[in-house]
Amino acid sequence: MNDDTRTLRAVIADDERLMREQLRTRLGEAWPALEIVAEAKNGAEAVQLVEQHHPDVVFLDIRMPGMTGVEAARAIAQLPCGDEAADGWPGCEVVFITAYDEYAVEAFEQGAADYVLKPAERDRLARTAERIGKRIAQRAQGEGPALGGMQQLLQKLSAHMNPGGAAKLKWIQATVGQSIQMIPVEEVLFFISDEKYTRVQTATTEALIRKPIKELVEELDAELFWQIHRSTLVNVKAIAGVSRDLRGRQLVSVKGHPEKLEVSRSFTGLFKGM
Repeated sequence: MNDDTRTLRAVIADDERLMREQLRTRLGEAWPALEIVAEAKNGAEAVQLVEQHHPDVVFLDIRMPGMTGVEAARAIAQLPCGDEAADGWPGCEVVFITAYDEYAVEAFEQGAADYVLKPAERDRLARTAERIGKRIAQRAQGEGPALGGMQQLLQKLSAHMNPGGAAKLKWIQATVGQSIQMIPVEEVLFFISDEKYTRVQTATTEALIRKPIKELVEELDAELFWQIHRSTLVNVKAIAGVSRDLRGRQLVSVKGHPEKLEVSRSFTGLFKGM
């Protein structure tokens, strides 16, 4: 277990009351130092409770009616954290609760998130506690797993659970001056959002769309576009390099454009070793 003596806090979410009770009991046996601060009956409630309590870890049933655990995890990943959170909350680790699924288990082995098979067993939860404890300690030092890896995992799980789901965006319909243009996604260098619009930047064009980053994250290929800030997505193929400014912040240089893009603390793990 990690050496951090502070009490770690968790939210658990499952639409079945008996499963929530069982998980709470088993966690009490396998991870007695963990405090369950809230329980959710669905994904939307889980997102609300995570935003309210800022826990260290959230346990999500992967298949819940309405908003699934995967969709809830996507929404949680978009909550303000790090420098953007008033209390400096660094975000939380995600543990999915799932019935056995060979594809899902293979995806989880990438390490972006953990999983527990139903019914939750004490030994498995003890191993999960060990791993999560280490990750939380790394996160506190700014060395945790990259959230970009989490986005790719969630996209793969979503495609697996919804094989007939919407195809990834190939074109962006954007306003350029007084006209509407269709911009091929692969030509976009980066997207930056403010409160009302999202700027679409190519090597030759700057355009505006009324689509927030949190929607673009779900519609774009996570292997092509990395989120490096709550308000910024960058085309991986357009990244020229990463540097640090005098305040120690990571800045991404983009091929074919002079602007440098700030990486928020939550996403610094994407460029580990650079």
